[in-house]
Amino acid sequence: MDEYGIRALIGEVTRGRLSRRQFVETLVGFGLTAPMAAQILTHAGVAQAQPKATGPAPTRRGGGGAIKLLYWAAPTILNPHLAVAPKDLEASQLFYEPLADTDTEGNIVPVLAQETPSVANGGVGRDGTWVQWRLKRGVTWHDGRPFTADDVIFTWQYASDQASATTSAGSYLGIERAEKVDDHTVKLTFKRPTPFWADAFCNAAGFVLPRHVFEPYRGGKSREAPANLRPVGTGPYRYVDFKPGDIVTAEINPNYHVPNRPFFDRVEFKGGGDPVSAARAVLQTGEYDYGWGLNMEDEILRRLEDGGKGRVVIGRTTNIDYLQLNQADPWRDVDGERASIKTTHPFLTDPAVHSALALLVDRAAIQGELMGRQGETTGNFLNRRPFASPNTKWEFNPDKANAVLDAAGWKRGADGIRAKDGKRLKVLFQTVSVPIRQKMQQIVKQACGKAGIECELKAVVGSVFFSSDPGNVDTESHFYADMQLSTKILRQPDPQAFMRAFCSWEVAQKANKWAGVNVSRFKNDEYDRLWRAAETEMDPVKRAAMFIRMNDLVVQNVVVIPIVIRHAVFATGNAIRGFDFSPFSGPLWRIVYWTKEA
Repeated sequence: MDEYGIRALIGEVTRGRLSRRQFVETLVGFGLTAPMAAQILTHAGVAQAQPKATGPAPTRRGGGGAIKLLYWAAPTILNPHLAVAPKDLEASQLFYEPLADTDTEGNIVPVLAQETPSVANGGVGRDGTWVQWRLKRGVTWHDGRPFTADDVIFTWQYASDQASATTSAGSYLGIERAEKVDDHTVKLTFKRPTPFWADAFCNAAGFVLPRHVFEPYRGGKSREAPANLRPVGTGPYRYVDFKPGDIVTAEINPNYHVPNRPFFDRVEFKGGGDPVSAARAVLQTGEYDYGWGLNMEDEILRRLEDGGKGRVVIGRTTNIDYLQLNQADPWRDVDGERASIKTTHPFLTDPAVHSALALLVDRAAIQGELMGRQGETTGNFLNRRPFASPNTKWEFNPDKANAVLDAAGWKRGADGIRAKDGKRLKVLFQTVSVPIRQKMQQIVKQACGKAGIECELKAVVGSVFFSSDPGNVDTESHFYADMQLSTKILRQPDPQAFMRAFCSWEVAQKANKWAGVNVSRFKNDEYDRLWRAAETEMDPVKRAAMFIRMNDLVVQNVVVIPIVIRHAVFATGNAIRGFDFSPFSGPLWRIVYWTKEA
């Protein structure tokens, strides 16, 4: 679309004939990222729509009593930069805040920032090499110390320090320097032109840490900080108590920087159980006000909805449920580390074997029998427009899988299990211990059996599987198994961070305390070059083509087997008002604006 076409669309928005969302979606279809499209409207003087409030706004802070949140996977850490799963990030969200969040339409919404940077207001360089953040004044940490530019600069230093082994490191490594313009202004200069300048300090990767609390624990001591379990933030709630693997208790922050907020005096963030029991506690018994991660068989969810105490909210996303195939050998120990990048998997890197496995995943059965309205089948790992590849297709065909293995010389033994050169096709297939995930495992196992592949199933409790504990070998990031059923969440409108999951320098390993996001241990020079090139490519069409090729590389090499786009499922009590899910910032991004009717 040319300049005249864009101006015509802006005119339609101005006259009320086209919504902001429709404008953004149209330009995304032509290759722009959602934030870029939203900024075009801002530059043109079209005011950003504010999130709709439900019910009367509170006229004073507090008075709402307690709110009870139920997560079937319990948090184990309250430092967002060391978190590896949503339950830890969202528990941290009670206490910490980013400079900005991203709303449902891809607009960047200031939180600790005074305003959203743009070319028009002098906050973003036209060449994409710098961004300047003006910080909100009068904000204090929970211990009373002032929030300043020093904290923002320290967070960059902390997160990007390789010795800290943060899970957010990739969002900060492109920053060459962070300069303090004054106490409330920070200028970030990038190492190269950066199309998506909002990666650092926005959303999940963007939570700002207090320098005076964490500075002694930067680097190799990052996991020793007492504040990892006793947070000191700027957020709407203050720490009261935390029992890792069980419950977080927080109280209202009387000095919170948003007037008349928050509404609730106390928050109980409870973990444990399973999705079905969590849904029942909100929808049928009304014991809890909110339930998280309620993906289950859709038939069960519909029955629970009839309980009358709450309502189900399905948030559309492009998050993916997929199989990971370990590219390293999980059974060989090298220098005290299994699945080392110094090894190669004994048979999953065989094109015949991984091609056969791709033919043995019955996506239609998983979607139709289990997911229903909660998921959509897909052959792509990256499904966000305009980056979704038109080149992939999926097929369920056990007969074809058998033919592929026969042709490659994998012969069936007396027990029906195939072998070649002394290697048996036996895999340990693990996932989190959630019923719907375990039923997905069973569907795959049954198909593998028809092709002479033996599957041993393993399920790990959520508080362990999603833990960041470097000493626990059962975590998702250790991946001490052959196959793994996982979920990947697209936390930004832009896919740069999402596709970091296959960069060779991001391999999860002992050296980085298994904080690397490349859990499959995939190494491919072309992929690495494409990812690096996309970091600086300012032409949106060329950049989209790069991501499409990256997707094709991991799918065609069967590093992953995409199964379904998994939408987010939550439950809220009937009296809860103000819940607003963002696929980028999560379900709690506006918890400060939640209220509850008497």
